[in-house]
Amino acid sequence: MNHWSNMEEKKMQYLFGMHPVLEAVKAGKKFDKVLLKQGLEGVQFRELMDLLKENEIPFQFVPGERLNRAVRGSHQGVLAYISQIDYVDIEQLVNNALGRTENPLLVILDGVSDVRNLGAIARSLECAGGQGIIVPAKGGAAINADAVKASAGALMRMDTCKVPNLRVAAYYLKQSGFRLVAATEKTDRLIYDVDMTGPVAIIMGSEGKGISQSMLDLADDKAAIPMAGEITSLNVSVASAVLMYEAVRQRLAK
Repeated sequence: MNHWSNMEEKKMQYLFGMHPVLEAVKAGKKFDKVLLKQGLEGVQFRELMDLLKENEIPFQFVPGERLNRAVRGSHQGVLAYISQIDYVDIEQLVNNALGRTENPLLVILDGVSDVRNLGAIARSLECAGGQGIIVPAKGGAAINADAVKASAGALMRMDTCKVPNLRVAAYYLKQSGFRLVAATEKTDRLIYDVDMTGPVAIIMGSEGKGISQSMLDLADDKAAIPMAGEITSLNVSVASAVLMYEAVRQRLAK
């Protein structure tokens, strides 16, 4: 599992203390994740745990020293990182996308961990007329101030959905009429051979591992970008833009 670095965490706004975090969650405040000191107990802690699970807020148990380094004050074993954007759930994302156009374009990020790449992908998607981006609750890049900056503000204007399970989200998209197109070199079909004129969700994987096998198995189509140089791969944000604009080209040609 790929966790956010301490440097990325320091660039995010946070709230600490058992009671403040508990009340903020009750009030509907959106959090990217919550760090909990190992060994916490008590009524308030159990109430907080129930609320975190109910609201599908990612949480992680960490040594107390990590919290001490991050917070100057009485954190009481609880540190919550505030979301930089307002997320939508998968149902709302799909409804909004289909309400705006007959042929929406979405992007699913499977393991993309660099915040600048995430931001650049969101920027390209907004420029290509896309409707939304789907990221995992755990194992992906933090949507922090750097990501928003790299997106040129696109993350503030675009529907972004954070899901606990990408496979479940992918199933829902398929049931809603979307074709899943996986960008991968593990196919003989080029991007020009894959129909991307209807409702499409492009799946992009990490530069190191690519798309997970479980997500590849769900894809309706696999598409490869032709590579003629000695370097055998593109930066993931560049590769994403190539697929997006191939979808745009196909739609303009209809």
